[in-house]
Amino acid sequence: MGTVIGVDPGTALLGYGVIEDCEPPRPLAYGVVATQPDRPMAERLLQLYRELDQLFQRYCPAAVAIEQLFFARNVTTALAVGQARGVVLLVSAQRGIPVVEYKPAEVKHAVAGYGRATKAQMQEMVRLLLDLPVVPQPDDAADALAVALCHLQMSRFERRLEERGGGGLR
Repeated sequence: MGTVIGVDPGTALLGYGVIEDCEPPRPLAYGVVATQPDRPMAERLLQLYRELDQLFQRYCPAAVAIEQLFFARNVTTALAVGQARGVVLLVSAQRGIPVVEYKPAEVKHAVAGYGRATKAQMQEMVRLLLDLPVVPQPDDAADALAVALCHLQMSRFERRLEERGGGGLR
């Protein structure tokens, strides 16, 4: 498969995690793109675009994994996250990189083995699965790594199904 980039979209902080598909999975980079809240939204989105494009150029991912948007209460936050997601989708499409979306419960189940795992449980599992000395910080980076790990797990499972003639999941 190559490399996968997981993204935790946001306009203030956009988390990313780059993982090489090997056994065990190897983290290549993780962190956040931080924008200034006092800047106009158009400038913030342009910054996200430019920094993501550089990241994608550097690591040439085979896929981009992102969590499906789900906000029950805060419409303003949902709109901002939706705008950041749009930037991720645009950069991916321009580079011909497939984007795969996962539900939060799918990410939790794939990484922690339990669809209702807590944030702390998820962060510790990311640390363990990637053999990191400490939990990745900030939380947005850990969340992005979790989505990338989820994609690796799901991709491996789908490949095994296809090898056995059972077709894929998606």
